[in-house]
Amino acid sequence: MTALPWALVAVPLTAGALLAGAGAGAGAGRRGDRFAPGAATAVAAADTVLAVVAAFRHPHTAVPFLEGAPFGLAVDGLSGLLVVTVAAVTTAVLMFAVHDIGPDEARCRFFGLMLLFSGAMLVTVTATTLPALLMGWEVMGATSWALIGYWWREPVRVRAAYTALITTRAADLGLYLAFGAAVAAGGGTALDRLAGAPSPWLHVAAGGVIAAALGKSAQLPFSFWLSKAMQGPSPVSALLHSATMVVAGAYLLIRVQPLLGATGWADDTVAWTGVATALLLGLVAVAQTELKQLLAASSCAQIGFMVLAAGVGSTTGGTSQLMAHAAAKSLAFLVAGLWLTALGTQNLARLRGAARRQRAAGAALTVAALSLAGVPPLSLWVAKDTVLAAALEKEPALYAAGSAAAVVSAVYAVKALWYVWQPAAQESSPQESASQGPASQENGRLPLAVAVPFTVLAVACAALSAVALPPVHAAFARTLDAVGEPTAAGWEYALSGALAVATSGAVWAWADRHRRARASSPAVLHDWLGLEAAAHAVAVAPVRGMAAWAARFDDRVLDRGTEVLAHGTVRLAGAVNRRLETAIDGSVGGVAAACRALGRLARRPQTGQLHQYLAQAVAAFTLLAVVFVLVR
Repeated sequence: MTALPWALVAVPLTAGALLAGAGAGAGAGRRGDRFAPGAATAVAAADTVLAVVAAFRHPHTAVPFLEGAPFGLAVDGLSGLLVVTVAAVTTAVLMFAVHDIGPDEARCRFFGLMLLFSGAMLVTVTATTLPALLMGWEVMGATSWALIGYWWREPVRVRAAYTALITTRAADLGLYLAFGAAVAAGGGTALDRLAGAPSPWLHVAAGGVIAAALGKSAQLPFSFWLSKAMQGPSPVSALLHSATMVVAGAYLLIRVQPLLGATGWADDTVAWTGVATALLLGLVAVAQTELKQLLAASSCAQIGFMVLAAGVGSTTGGTSQLMAHAAAKSLAFLVAGLWLTALGTQNLARLRGAARRQRAAGAALTVAALSLAGVPPLSLWVAKDTVLAAALEKEPALYAAGSAAAVVSAVYAVKALWYVWQPAAQESSPQESASQGPASQENGRLPLAVAVPFTVLAVACAALSAVALPPVHAAFARTLDAVGEPTAAGWEYALSGALAVATSGAVWAWADRHRRARASSPAVLHDWLGLEAAAHAVAVAPVRGMAAWAARFDDRVLDRGTEVLAHGTVRLAGAVNRRLETAIDGSVGGVAAACRALGRLARRPQTGQLHQYLAQAVAAFTLLAVVFVLVR
């Protein structure tokens, strides 16, 4: 039992390290690149089997690491569902990547990094102590940087990778702050013991965890980095948004719900941040003109519902939202990647007719988009209502804002669908038609490596809605140890479903009516609320200003002061050399001259004549006798 958690995380991490190491510094087309896709997919499939076994057996283990801070891993109800989700989505994405990442790419490096990415998420999900959590958290961030900048010869992609890394790393400092607070509190570093920390360490730990989680999950005000992350390959986007890094923060908040509730303020902060992100980033998604950017903003919005669930104490709602979103979003990104490869564009206007030319891919995107819209009977309809039921019990204003965000999700989802299902524009140039290539003319046939993950993920989008059935919901709640949490009433399901269907129909009808008119969106929405500019103004510019001041201080004060001190030391040494050393040399010379004079005086009595020695002895004895008489 204790070996199972180690195997679960070691299999992808070891295989990933070996593949990435084999591809380090190697160009494309090497012998190992031919075997990397199959090997990585097989490893991910094997790890999915291990995840299923672990989800049923609930193994746990811990080994000494630091004093009072062991390295602990465990699979319980919550992490059991998550490890299966992570492993299964990784398998589907890697299977698609076999088709998407061609033989002219450095496949060993790509597939190795993808396995490392997945393995780090598995460590994060199964971690029971802060040391284990931090290790998984850090490796996940580092591999995301390498994957976003996979095409490192293009500066724009490298800059995007650094933006993602620096933004999330700045927020990650909160997790170290929480670690320090836990150690200072003396209660141990186990995640389930953080809620018992005394004040003020309780509040410090909660604040640090919240900051790290919001940064990792691209919630307000950190959302802008996710827009930049779209520069990575499409399989990276599919895995990043659905089952790994971007949902890690939401998972952490769900895991430490007792800590949020113990503070008296953290749960409300998290709930309102989540619902604000769901609403505002949903509007950002509506304003986007590129499919991947729309999906990226929608990830922030959909994860906002998970964060809201953590704030209102709905473990069942947050977990079902996470799992349903993983299926829908990975499917949507895989379809977007397929069209990017086939058509060479992500612009929605240029994607007109894409779903008609590849109907299987169009059907897959339709399932994913309608799920994101919350249309019954797909899975996110059920998940959102479970979250909103808990929000209604906590505060009606949260429910109202969450419902508005759910309506907005239908708007951006149907917007994407409308474009891809419209007939191709008649005025498309011959060059553009040629650029679409023969792959774009297929009417439904997909390679097996693409068809299988599309089918599995589409089925998951529908099957996960079974959580709404009372027996399934009860079993789900027992698995999560969340019996007694609020559940959605029949009228709530009916209301949200009706709103989703009505909104979807209205958006489609409006778009049909105004197909020749371009709907303009405020620049602030298209620009992701100006969050990146605000981050530069609030954080980057002041830091650069301080760095410039420090450089000037170093150049003008420290360097100049060092030079002045050096010159002064040289002058002092010269003065010492001219005066003090001369005096010392004179003193030594005087002593030597005196010694020589004394020596000359001492040599005078030594004549070698016996009568002179006798006279000297008589004189000496006479002097001694006089002294003796006087002393007596």
